[in-house]
Amino acid sequence: MGSASPRDHLMKLLEPVVSAEGLDLEDITVTQAGKRRLLRVIVDRDGGVSLDDVADVSQAVSTALDDDNSMGQAAYTLEVSSPGVDRPLTEPRHWRRAAKRLVKAEMRDGTVVEGRILAADEGGVDLDVEGTARRLDYEDLTRGRVQVEFRRIDDVDGDEG
Repeated sequence: MGSASPRDHLMKLLEPVVSAEGLDLEDITVTQAGKRRLLRVIVDRDGGVSLDDVADVSQAVSTALDDDNSMGQAAYTLEVSSPGVDRPLTEPRHWRRAAKRLVKAEMRDGTVVEGRILAADEGGVDLDVEGTARRLDYEDLTRGRVQVEFRRIDDVDGDEG
């Protein structure tokens, strides 16, 4: 018998299901919500996730869970969604999907760098830090967070009202 956790089992079961729908499985959490359990499945892809995407992957995940009986006989609620803006940027794809966004990057040496993502690839991310391009290698980063902006750089001037 393996010692895989229930979460690990669900990740292994659902990753190919989500991938077949053209999405990346970002996270799975199972929490108790009263008498029921809540299974939260977080999915994403380049270009974002539509409501139709969520509906399609929700149906596919539900079928896979029923076929595998991973959640047992007890009642549970399945929630499929895309990650929120507060999701930490930890993988190259997270940085790539946040292109043009303002981020705070936490460095392994304890410093914090704030800038706008210019580009990201498999090796690192290029930030505009106060008008200067700066390359940060992923090996030097612990994580990043998108900063909430009420008016983003790509908003069109003169469109108010």
